[in-house]
Amino acid sequence: MSEFRIDQIKSQDATRGPNVAGITTFTGTSGIVMPSGDTVYRGGRGRGCMFGGQVSPGPNTNTISYVTIATLGNANDFGDLTVARRGHNDQKVASSTRGVVAGGYVGPTVSNVIDYFTVSSTGNAFDFGDLPKTGYSFTATSDRTRGLFAGGYAPSNSTIVDQINYITIASTGDAVDFGTLTEKRRSSGSVSSPTRGIFAGGQENPTYKNVIDFVTIATLGNAQDFGDLSANRDNPAGVCNATRGVFCGGRQPGTTNIMEYITMASLGDVIDFGDLPTAHLQNGAMSSPTRGLVTANGGYSTDINYLTITTLGNAADFGDNTIASAGGSALSDSHGGLG
Repeated sequence: MSEFRIDQIKSQDATRGPNVAGITTFTGTSGIVMPSGDTVYRGGRGRGCMFGGQVSPGPNTNTISYVTIATLGNANDFGDLTVARRGHNDQKVASSTRGVVAGGYVGPTVSNVIDYFTVSSTGNAFDFGDLPKTGYSFTATSDRTRGLFAGGYAPSNSTIVDQINYITIASTGDAVDFGTLTEKRRSSGSVSSPTRGIFAGGQENPTYKNVIDFVTIATLGNAQDFGDLSANRDNPAGVCNATRGVFCGGRQPGTTNIMEYITMASLGDVIDFGDLPTAHLQNGAMSSPTRGLVTANGGYSTDINYLTITTLGNAADFGDNTIASAGGSALSDSHGGLG
């Protein structure tokens, strides 16, 4: 390779530098080395983390495990939550660096604790703050900055709520009021684009819901109607890239393997995507810009399945989690809300 020196070179209109092809490395007096590889995963992004749940036949776990979403294989040990809990199957948000887990059933009490950890490293979680009320079976979504927690069950007065609370992911502190859903419900699924948070399905005992709501994550306010699922159901797992959200599995009231998608920038009802290998309930969900991972949490299973978000088709086997549990959750550092 010949030596290539640059002092000041600009394009003819002086708006940009030159396009240089065929150079595999670049060095200068500042010691810069050009990065390589897919830009989606530079800086360690593309990791999915699974945590918590109930281990058969009864105790909750605080285990955190992780996978690399771009490859197939079994999960590895990451660390521990501050509290062993379950019933938080979609009660998580993440930025490109930090994962946040909120609430859950500890047994015999319910936790309002919010934990956080750095996704690209391994280690135990730390205390972030608290939810305004104890609760579980709510759903959550985020963009790069803000995390939202919506709906759920409040055991203090045995009610299902429509409240949405939010946190700033990069800081620590308690969650505060954002607005309300269009209907009270628990056990919804969620997806996000860089601008919108979307909540689908759920249950208000004994009624299952097909409603899909959306909010603009960067502003405060109440949710608006987006469209409908194909049937009333709760516990759908939501995977997404920046444009498409896919809702996987759930209960209607029988457990289902259906997968349906929406285009998040528009409004409208879901369209059929494909099927999971088996019917799933209380699923954990992790996403990259191309691939969605769904864990089978409802039957004390270790199964992890994957789908390609940009194409239609059935999900396939990815690998196994480190522990068989029910009512756990999952997150990633490269989901659709991060762009």
